Amino acid sequence: MAEKVKASKSKLYKVDGKSVKRQRPQCPRCGPGVFMADHKDRWACGKCGYTDFKK
Repeated sequence: MAEKVKASKSKLYKVDGKSVKRQRPQCPRCGPGVFMADHKDRWACGKCGYTDFKK
């Protein structure tokens, strides 16, 4: 099997001065702390399988 590469924290957050913003949406089922993967046409949660299609 191929090795899994975890996303670095620098790709998940953006720091602007004193504020921190999330780059990806969080999963509505799993709650805070579980980010969704960015695909070409959808956002997907790897933990529960929830998928939200982009418009």
